[in-house]
Amino acid sequence: MTLKGKRVLFFAAPSYEDLELWYPKIRLEEEGAATTVAGMGERTYQGKRGYPVTVDTSVDEIDAADFDALVIPGGFAPDQLRRSEKVLRLTREIYQAGKPVAFICHAGWVPISAKILKGKRATSVRAIKDDMENAGVIWEDSAVVVDGNLISSRTPADLPQFCKALIAALRQGPQD
Repeated sequence: MTLKGKRVLFFAAPSYEDLELWYPKIRLEEEGAATTVAGMGERTYQGKRGYPVTVDTSVDEIDAADFDALVIPGGFAPDQLRRSEKVLRLTREIYQAGKPVAFICHAGWVPISAKILKGKRATSVRAIKDDMENAGVIWEDSAVVVDGNLISSRTPADLPQFCKALIAALRQGPQD
């Protein structure tokens, strides 16, 4: 089954983790999904490792209802993304609609600030394990953790498992 007709939102900001944006974006597009990269004002962002991404739109111009899933790449970008009320609102709305919210590495900061992780199982890069636990997360050291419509992974090394879980969730559709 393909993901034709599915629309997936990606957040981007300065110093995003290159692989954590591009690998899932390309995999989802290979499966037939349409992807939209939304930024916070700038048109192009440099990745942490130097690879640029030109955004399709601004977070201020989109509606959560238009998307079937959200992917939040890590790197240093989540520290800026979590300061945007619009980013947090979009994250909450997609989560509350039962649609997949996938985050990797430092991206756990965004759903923490969106206040959707308390009591949920998740993982992250070890550097923010304390932040996750202080937010009420039941933290696991696993390549991918799926709890309802939340999908999380630790680092770029986990991207194959992360993408498989995300594709499976998109095929399944929204969770109640």
